[in-house]
Amino acid sequence: MKPQDLVQSSCIHASYPDICLRTLSSYSSAANSPRDLAQAAVKVSLSQARKVSDYLATLRTTGSKREQGAVHDCVDQVTDSVDELRKTLAELQHLKSGTWRWQMSNTETWVSAALTNDDTCLDGFKEIHGNVKADVKRKITHVARVTSNALYLINRLDQTRPKAVSHP
Repeated sequence: MKPQDLVQSSCIHASYPDICLRTLSSYSSAANSPRDLAQAAVKVSLSQARKVSDYLATLRTTGSKREQGAVHDCVDQVTDSVDELRKTLAELQHLKSGTWRWQMSNTETWVSAALTNDDTCLDGFKEIHGNVKADVKRKITHVARVTSNALYLINRLDQTRPKAVSHP
């Protein structure tokens, strides 16, 4: 299977197939396996989360006290997401057949936690109106979508796990 075919066949059933194709197409030449593709998806998610974190840092001292509080909480949530995604990427880069199930469970948990953090960030803006809310919502929603696609590709990778090796 050609790398571009792997991206297309993997993204077709993702939660956000258009975003999946758009964000992972540039990785197609380096993605030779479902594992490579899952790692690429986590890299995209991590990159986007870092960009949002940088953006939020610029908003910390602007707006009303309520906005500042929501931004501060959101920064904490996104920082946690970045940490979860960093751990996920490291785990995917060091998968071993003997601990595959445990490692995959970790990655699925961490990426799910990153998605929850995105939702929690948005919850803080429910009572806020204006441009800041709209900008944050747009950016966090994009991060959540690429992260959701990463989770899909990790779950897909998990289904390809090697047979367990039994040791006497």
